[in-house]
Amino acid sequence: MLRIVFFIIISLHGLIHFMGFAKAFGYGNMQQLKIPVSKSTGMLWLAVAVLFIVSSILFLQHKNSWWLVAMPATILSQIIIGMSWQDAKAGTFANLLILMAATLGFTAYRFENSYRQDVKENLLHNNNITAELVTEKDIAHLPLPVQKYLRYAGVLNKPKVKNARIVFEGQMRDKGKEWFPFTSEQYDFFDEPARLFFMKGQMHGITVPGYHHYIKGNATMDIRLFGLFPIIKKQGSTMDTAETVTLFNDMCLMVPSALAGSHVQWQSVDGNTAKATFANHGIIISATLYFNDKGELINFTSNDRTAIAEMKKYPFSTPCGKYKNFNGYNLQSEGYGVWHYPGGEFAYGKFILKSVEYNVKGLP
Repeated sequence: MLRIVFFIIISLHGLIHFMGFAKAFGYGNMQQLKIPVSKSTGMLWLAVAVLFIVSSILFLQHKNSWWLVAMPATILSQIIIGMSWQDAKAGTFANLLILMAATLGFTAYRFENSYRQDVKENLLHNNNITAELVTEKDIAHLPLPVQKYLRYAGVLNKPKVKNARIVFEGQMRDKGKEWFPFTSEQYDFFDEPARLFFMKGQMHGITVPGYHHYIKGNATMDIRLFGLFPIIKKQGSTMDTAETVTLFNDMCLMVPSALAGSHVQWQSVDGNTAKATFANHGIIISATLYFNDKGELINFTSNDRTAIAEMKKYPFSTPCGKYKNFNGYNLQSEGYGVWHYPGGEFAYGKFILKSVEYNVKGLP
């Protein structure tokens, strides 16, 4: 709702600037503007009107670049308002409002750009992508249900995965609160395990970005209003372990070929269950994977992840299903993040997988 209201404000403010253009060229009876407007100034009024209209459309389309257009528009607008102060001074309030919002748009862009710079740096260090394929020999040591899963997923005779770009949309919530929608993009790396996850949540019409940064076993969760005002910032050994679990969960659900790597040790349980231990920079976590007879991974559980809101460990699971083909791989397309509290299960996240790309070489 707030987005629509602000779109209307920018659009109306832009349309009002057409009056200066009309006054300069004698289009209509612009009695509101008593001070004469030269044709050159009239063209400036026109340019500002177009800039505001363009920025309003970009804003409505959730384009991060909207502020790049809005900022010069407000500055130029205020200059021409100063030239016709008695007639146009009321537009100063709209300019201040739009400039403040554009400034917040810039801070959100700068926050997201820190994520993109980290991605670029890790892609640069991850440029040793080869055509080496996953073979039966690579998966022969795995428990039978894991082998079956990798065959079902379609990893054999495809290139070994060095990194992945994963896009989600879905909903999240805190305990006792309502769901809010989100979109996310992340890059996972596997030779030197890393996870860079950037999320945009929509709360009451406001975009709240969050960045999960996990490199060399060190993790930070940073959530900021408008990319400027800190809401949550967590780091330390608890976060390091939690993000190690999350990275391994990503591998299991979205990058199954990575399960044959040397970072993972396996133990057979039965025909549809296997236990895994994942180690990274001295952090060791474990998980149990559950499969159906078809070979699909249907659940992942671990006791090593901490619920950050309470800073306590609870059993954690990610039941999933609805397998679809993504670029030649059969992967789950819908899943949940679930905490198993003493009083019962609590689903904190609904995740819909939109796309997966492997061995990417640059940002889109």
